[in-house]
Amino acid sequence: MMNWQTYAKKYEHELLNSVIPFWQKNCVDKEFGGYFTSLDRNGSVYDTMKYMWMQWRIVYMFSEIYLAGYRDEEFVKIAEQGFDFLYKNGRDDAGRYYFALNRKGEPAMAPYSPPSDCFAAMGCAKLYKITGDKRHADAAVSAMRIYTERVASAHPSLSWDKSMPGKHAYRRLGSCMMLANLGMIMRECLDTDEFDHLMEQACETVLGTFYSERFGLVFENMPKNGTPDLDSCDGRHMNPGHALETAWFLLRYLETVPGSDSTRALVCKIIENTLEFGWDKEFGGIFYFMDVLGKPHIELQHDMKLWWVHCEALLASLYAYRSTKDQKFADWFRKLDDYTWNHFPDPKYGEWFGYCSREGKVTHSLKGGKWKTFFHVPRCLLFSSQLLAEMK
Repeated sequence: MMNWQTYAKKYEHELLNSVIPFWQKNCVDKEFGGYFTSLDRNGSVYDTMKYMWMQWRIVYMFSEIYLAGYRDEEFVKIAEQGFDFLYKNGRDDAGRYYFALNRKGEPAMAPYSPPSDCFAAMGCAKLYKITGDKRHADAAVSAMRIYTERVASAHPSLSWDKSMPGKHAYRRLGSCMMLANLGMIMRECLDTDEFDHLMEQACETVLGTFYSERFGLVFENMPKNGTPDLDSCDGRHMNPGHALETAWFLLRYLETVPGSDSTRALVCKIIENTLEFGWDKEFGGIFYFMDVLGKPHIELQHDMKLWWVHCEALLASLYAYRSTKDQKFADWFRKLDDYTWNHFPDPKYGEWFGYCSREGKVTHSLKGGKWKTFFHVPRCLLFSSQLLAEMK
């Protein structure tokens, strides 16, 4: 019998005493504004580039934690100063957010990446929920509209897309996944139904297009006709972390939809299949990338074990257990918890390592960088502690 409350306390303690203090102490750029995200093991800054995905995620996360009941006014100040810096410096003339700024706030990389707008919408919306400041709401809606327009277009990367007509065209799971989450956040924070249709649309697209009944899995790249492309590495590409993150986003949405029992059951089955498929039976942990047919994967880091994949797996197992009360998901949570806590947390300096080899050896000392920031770990710890506290 699992003691859910013991787990809940462990996750909350790690959030409040290890992860938040690490970023609160080290990430704020007090001279120019915004945040340092390239932090080494001890919190020292090793690069001052300010990547927009990483920046806006910090605004979102400090706001989310504050709204969860941890009412430290310093969290709001950190989020607000980030907003001020990013909103002032981060957009081109069309309102699209650049991919990166230099430390002073000068554009360093073009706005080729729609997720810059996605995470701006998330951060601004959560901040508005705290402040009631119309600037924050307007910024959230503007970024959200730009993001949805871009991901719906044939060329979301605009003129910076290096693809040519001969490249096979796919729909990408990542963009669809984010719409399911963004729709919930916009509804919760802005009290608007403007984006509600995106959640239903995302659910239908994931289950009707990206999900393959033949394989029982969600593909990362899918031709528009919904038939898996098994003749290419891109077509066979499987990203367990994205599939699991998508699944718990959908479960959160479906909890608000009457009569969705059969759909929730399918999503939970996808979680089960993904965990079984993605688990490394020799060394433990979830693989980063996989080939659905077990063929060689073109990405050299495909067999590594990454922090965020395990964060999403933990949350997916908990949401599936809440939905089904099936013991197998409790067992998966315990298995994932054991692996995650034995490989990623850093007891010496706090926060979590991000990258391990297949065998489970830490390969990078960094705690933040171009792809890792104050986001997946604290979100996992916060949401998991809340879910665990509700368990009976």
